[in-house]
Amino acid sequence: MDAPRFLSFGNLFNPASYIVAIILFLFLSLPANLFGQKKKGIFKDTVDNAFDISHYLINLHGFLPVPSIITEPAVGYGGVLAGAFFIRQKNRDTTRFQMPDIAGVAGGYTQNGTWFVGGGYIGFWKQDKIRYRGVLGYADVNLKFYGNGDGYLSRNPVEFNISTYVFIQQAIFRVAKSRFLLGGRYQFFYTKVKAFQDHEYIKPRDFELINSGLALISEYENFDNILSPNKGFRVNLTYDQFLEILGGDRNFGKLTFFFQTYIPVLKRWTTAFRLESLLVTGQPPFYAYPFISLRGIPVMRYQGEITALIETQQNISITRRWSVVAFAGYGHTFNYNLN
Repeated sequence: MDAPRFLSFGNLFNPASYIVAIILFLFLSLPANLFGQKKKGIFKDTVDNAFDISHYLINLHGFLPVPSIITEPAVGYGGVLAGAFFIRQKNRDTTRFQMPDIAGVAGGYTQNGTWFVGGGYIGFWKQDKIRYRGVLGYADVNLKFYGNGDGYLSRNPVEFNISTYVFIQQAIFRVAKSRFLLGGRYQFFYTKVKAFQDHEYIKPRDFELINSGLALISEYENFDNILSPNKGFRVNLTYDQFLEILGGDRNFGKLTFFFQTYIPVLKRWTTAFRLESLLVTGQPPFYAYPFISLRGIPVMRYQGEITALIETQQNISITRRWSVVAFAGYGHTFNYNLN
């Protein structure tokens, strides 16, 4: 399942929290043609007279059911059905576009028996001075563990099931009138793991864990369109720390850096690049090590204490509403025994 227009959610710390990325994907992949319209019909864009539901969603508190296809190699093909409700801002500035708040629910099922349900809320408050994100959900995921290197497990992966309850609360705040955003996140995962065969690489203490932690988030973003950028860049540095004093069973952390940029080459051609690197510290469970997050690469296929990747996307517009996308990337893992 690919994020729209190259959006990156970072490497999810717990693979079972894949549900978070799915929910955010559904929210962010909704109609992005929100600019340049004059007097609007309910379902018509007066710029090109094409069918368009953005006015209905943004200005009339519209509800949108969203079916989508999952193509994640780790869990097989599947489907998602979601519903998103758009909430118009109160006391909004009518001279410029303002993102509405978005509330929604989602559920899905895949070929290998993976399933999930959840809901979330994304808020753009006080003229986008505060960006809020909250997610609550449950996921039951069947995956394979390949280990952290080129050893036995890379050729003979262990199949396992991971079920988790996910609770996330995040808020970032704009620094004055700048493009800089600073904030934090609280996240809670109650996780149970069932291995389909005994294996020395999977420790019994990893089978049932509570992971509770805080994150510090710093970001700079100057996209021309937060939903479907054509120009600008975003850079993010986040540190997550899971702590026993917060009710968790482990002390471990993760440092995440990512950079993505969109560059208009020609009128109908936009090129994009993404750089991403993650580093884990402390004593994470086996499923919490960073993994290479590239389209077409199964979740958890390549894990390590440190990961680094680069990806590019080329978007060519055939018409005003239809585009052809090509992408390629490369990633690598490292193990420096930092724990």
